[in-house]
Amino acid sequence: MTRLIAVVGPTGTGKSDLGVELALRLGGEVVNADAMQLYRGMDIGTAKLTEAERAGVPHHQLDVLDVTETASVAAYQRHARADVEAVLAAGRVPILVGGSGLYVQAVLDDLEFPGTDPSVRARLEAEAAEAGLHVLYQRLSRLDPAAAEAVLPTNSRRIVRALEVIELTGRPFSATLPRPGAPRYDALLVGLDRDTAELDKRINERVVRMFDAGLVEEVRRLEAAGLREGRTASRALGYQQVLEEVPDPAAATAQATRRFVRRQRSWFRRDERITWLDAARPDLLDAVLGNYAGQRGY
Repeated sequence: MTRLIAVVGPTGTGKSDLGVELALRLGGEVVNADAMQLYRGMDIGTAKLTEAERAGVPHHQLDVLDVTETASVAAYQRHARADVEAVLAAGRVPILVGGSGLYVQAVLDDLEFPGTDPSVRARLEAEAAEAGLHVLYQRLSRLDPAAAEAVLPTNSRRIVRALEVIELTGRPFSATLPRPGAPRYDALLVGLDRDTAELDKRINERVVRMFDAGLVEEVRRLEAAGLREGRTASRALGYQQVLEEVPDPAAATAQATRRFVRRQRSWFRRDERITWLDAARPDLLDAVLGNYAGQRGY
C-alpha cells in the first residue's frame, strides 16, 4: 500500500530539495506545508523552488493565495488533504514537505479547529488597537499561561484568536491545540536537522543570498499589490523587516529566522513519531528510502 511521507523540521535544512528527490525516486508528488509558500509572488523570501528546481515533480498548495488573503489552517487542511487523497488514489506517493508545524499536523492528524465569531474578534481587535496589544497579552497570560508562552507578545492575530477561542468555548486555548496521537494516514515522518552552529551559518548565508537576489524589490512589488494589508503575508520573515524599514533588514531577518528555528525545533521534537536524520549526511536520500522500505516491511 502506498504511504505518505512527511519531511519536516527547521527552516534551512534542505527539506524542499529532499522532497523533490524522494518524489523522483518513488513516483510521488509534493504537497507544500509551508504557510508562506501558499502565497503567489512570495518567492525569494520563502526560498520557494523554481520550476526548474522542481524537476517536473507536481507541487500542490503552492501559489494558491493572494497576499491580501489571510491563511487559514482549517482551509489549508481541507485543500491539502484533498490533494493527498487524490495522489494516493492515483497510486502515487504524497510527500508532505514543510516547516509550519500546525499545517503539517492538520494534514496528518484528525484535528478539529474551533469556529470563529466575527463580532467577538472585531471587539478584541478594537480593544488591542485602543488599549494596546500588551493588555490582551496580559489577559491571555492570566487565562491561559501555556498559550501565552507559545505565542509571541507581538503576534496580534494569534493573541486575538486565543482569546476568541477562550470566550467561545469556555476552555483554555491551549486545550484546543493539536497533540500528536490521532493519525489520519499511515505515514513515515522524517525530521531534518543540522548542528545548531552550522544551521545558523546556513541561515545567515541564505538571507544574504535572498537580499542579493532582489528580496527588497519583491517586497515592493507585493506592497503595490496589497502586501501591507495582508494579515498573514505581511508578517513573513524578511517581508516584515523590509516593510518596517528596519535599519539593517538582512541582519534583522537572519536574527528573526534563527529564533523561528528554535521554535520549530521545540514544536517538532514533541512528536515522537518523527525519525530524525542529520540533513548533512551524504547518504540522506538512501537513509530516508531505507526507513520507508523498512516500515513497509520490505
